[in-house]
Amino acid sequence: MNWAPGEFAERIVTWQRRQGRHGLPWQGTREPYRVWLSEIMLQQTQVSTVLDYYARFLQRFPDVAALASASQDEVLALWSGLGYYSRARNLHRCAQEVVARFGGRFPRAAADLQTLPGIGRSTAAAIAAFCFGERSAILDGNVKRVLTRVLGIGDDLSVAAHERALWQRAQDLLPAAERDMPAYTQGLMDLGATVCTQRRPACTVCPVVDRCAAAREGQPERYPVKTRRLVRRQQTLWLLHAIDGGGRVWLAQRPASGIWARLYCLPAHDDRDALLRGVPTGARDSVVEHPPFTHVLTHRDLLIHVLTATLPEGAPPGGDGRWYAAGQLPALGLPAPVRRFLAAQAEAARPGAVS
Repeated sequence: MNWAPGEFAERIVTWQRRQGRHGLPWQGTREPYRVWLSEIMLQQTQVSTVLDYYARFLQRFPDVAALASASQDEVLALWSGLGYYSRARNLHRCAQEVVARFGGRFPRAAADLQTLPGIGRSTAAAIAAFCFGERSAILDGNVKRVLTRVLGIGDDLSVAAHERALWQRAQDLLPAAERDMPAYTQGLMDLGATVCTQRRPACTVCPVVDRCAAAREGQPERYPVKTRRLVRRQQTLWLLHAIDGGGRVWLAQRPASGIWARLYCLPAHDDRDALLRGVPTGARDSVVEHPPFTHVLTHRDLLIHVLTATLPEGAPPGGDGRWYAAGQLPALGLPAPVRRFLAAQAEAARPGAVS
């Protein structure tokens, strides 16, 4: 459906100013560091989850220079539990490049922002629009859903040419005035997150429902069309919870690639017997196997089995790693299921705990 120049943008801007979200901690600022941090954290993550992490990050790293000078372990420890850990590693690298290449000031243009680690086209456009008023379109998952429904675009977005065409349509719909870019960009995000949701969209309160092709058809949930889906698979993972007589736990840093890259983890293997080879024979006889549980990742479901082995003092389970006391764990970047398991074990061992 065709729109008169500026009409769509005017409706979105007006709606956002009256009914959009205004109380989020990263709103009302044009400070690129804060906007960038929120945009990275919000990728594939709910606002409610991000709120606490955002506050803790700003308290520990109040500006890009503080983040750049931190160690990667510090960053991963603070990110622990937020998931998608490549975001944290890229966040750290990006901060270092902003300091090294741009003197600690984020570039103003989306094209330059895109050259930084972890900043894609849509994120770059969001930073440039919010902070500098640049007329640059965003196209995250929420915005794709809004635009394909409103415009009735049924092309398969798995096809690169169709996605490029949608980018052009998004650019064509931008407001003419740079001063409207922050409200317009936020308005599209708000509309997708709170009204034009993936399931059961609230069409009756949508500011563009009278011109929405999907609403007119009565099938908004069929948009956007994307036929190429992720193929999920299940993977079994065995973790060794090795503890010594003093209650310390053995942890090893994961490789630089693969799941939980560079995080500290219980020794892991896809084979139970192979995992136990480094455990002294006497300790193997008293190994405790915990009930397995599932941890969901983007492309796979991990079926996790944990084996607890109490080792003699000075008898590590083999391989790289070291012993860590309970008080040292908060400073480490740990995978969420490992942190939860260790916390549960500490709680169970607490005097007076109910088993």
